[in-house]
Amino acid sequence: MSLDMHPQNQYIPGVCNIGRAEIRKRKQGGWIGLSITIILFGLLVYFGMPPILRLILFFPATMAAIGFLQAYMHFCAYFGMRGVFNFSSDADRISTVEEAEFRASDRRKAWQIIIYSVIIGAVVAVIAYYLPL
Repeated sequence: MSLDMHPQNQYIPGVCNIGRAEIRKRKQGGWIGLSITIILFGLLVYFGMPPILRLILFFPATMAAIGFLQAYMHFCAYFGMRGVFNFSSDADRISTVEEAEFRASDRRKAWQIIIYSVIIGAVVAVIAYYLPL
């Protein structure tokens, strides 16, 4: 879903709770997590560490996944759990979701992102573990 699909740049329950500035932060977090995953994997292989240690890649890979998924979905899982949203370029201008039904929808979307991220992190770690290097 591209930014063009949300031309009003507004809160949509369970669909969109962050604007361009927040999306940019989530992408940055995704790139940082991906970089850490790649560097850590390289170091583990370079120093000949036992494959079991590659399972720690779960953490940075999950961080990368959650960052990229939030950016792609225009939805912050943390904001969704807290019942807030932000479309301002100012991080301090967070607004509260008043309707209980909307907050419930946001929590469902937040859990979806969290679960997908954990699955992706686990898959990356397991693949790294089984790579014959």
